[in-house]
Amino acid sequence: MPLAAPPPIAVVLDPGDDAIHTHTALAAHHPPSGRITLHPGPGTTSETGLAHDLLAALGKPPLLPGRFPAGRQPAWEAAAAWMTALPVTRLTVLRAHRLTVGRAMRLLQLHALTGVHLTLVCHRPHLPAALHQALRTADYSVTADFEAARRHYYGTPIAELPPADELARPVGRWLTLPALDRLVSYDSPRLCDTPCTPPPIVFRHRPPPVPLTAPIAQRVAHRLHAATAHPRLAAAVATALFTGASLQQLATARPRDYDDTAATLALHDRARYTDGCAAYPVPPWAGIFLRAAACFTRLVSGEDQELLAAPGDRAHLLRVAETARLRPPQPPVARRKGPVGRVEWDWRERQEAERYEATPAGHARPSRR
Repeated sequence: MPLAAPPPIAVVLDPGDDAIHTHTALAAHHPPSGRITLHPGPGTTSETGLAHDLLAALGKPPLLPGRFPAGRQPAWEAAAAWMTALPVTRLTVLRAHRLTVGRAMRLLQLHALTGVHLTLVCHRPHLPAALHQALRTADYSVTADFEAARRHYYGTPIAELPPADELARPVGRWLTLPALDRLVSYDSPRLCDTPCTPPPIVFRHRPPPVPLTAPIAQRVAHRLHAATAHPRLAAAVATALFTGASLQQLATARPRDYDDTAATLALHDRARYTDGCAAYPVPPWAGIFLRAAACFTRLVSGEDQELLAAPGDRAHLLRVAETARLRPPQPPVARRKGPVGRVEWDWRERQEAERYEATPAGHARPSRR
């Protein structure tokens, strides 16, 4: 989040509602370069609806799964978290003359929180009353010069093809990732009562997850970004892939456990059911998800709440993974418990239980660790 004052807001007047303004701003939309153009959907004055439009502009499904306090969906907090983590440097809002005071104030709050360069395009010769009221205490400038707007605010149009790895593979192909084997394990790690500083992870009781190759990591990140707008759920799936941890252990992390500078994440296990409290190195591809989750959690619920998915989020978490077409290794057809096509998340657990039951009486039974 920005420490300094955000840059002044730019208001671009388009007196004749010339299509060149809209076309130029939309052509400059390029999230990988940090530039977002928001074209609000017509026919609504809802503040939450505008946040959904912004999430869609960020390439996210607009709805956040799960239940939230007072029934209020934290769509603005999710948008702010993703804009901070990606990071987004410029936000251009078209049809700004139609903004209500409430919608305009939401955008100004987002501008102050993220430090983004905010441009409001009014397709009218003068500022409308609602926008004038919202901007009363803001630092802003006004221009009606299209060339100045194109050079300084809209940005240069970029034509880019989708990533080659996504073009080369059929849509919907599953990525089978062994690191997800333990996501639904039945372990019971205990959260530390007071903050602790765990040592680097040493995998004593379970094999370390195999690091994703660069192409696979790129595909995983691309799919997670498109699968959900919920920062914590996306970060939980990403974290499971580089830690091999269960949902119960992922739920022990708090925002203070993620060190963005050192690129480490601490997970806790006072009972040492797995490998005790430990700090895991965060690969670069996963850092964006953890930064978004940390920002989102602080905005919504504070430092003492779960950084990642909570145990009660299990169904939503698995649905996000399946939407992204990510799954653990699956049983042979003859060993399946459900219909073909449905992901079986507990296959590893069933294998371990079967080996445990098959152990002859009087012999040492293998540890489930």
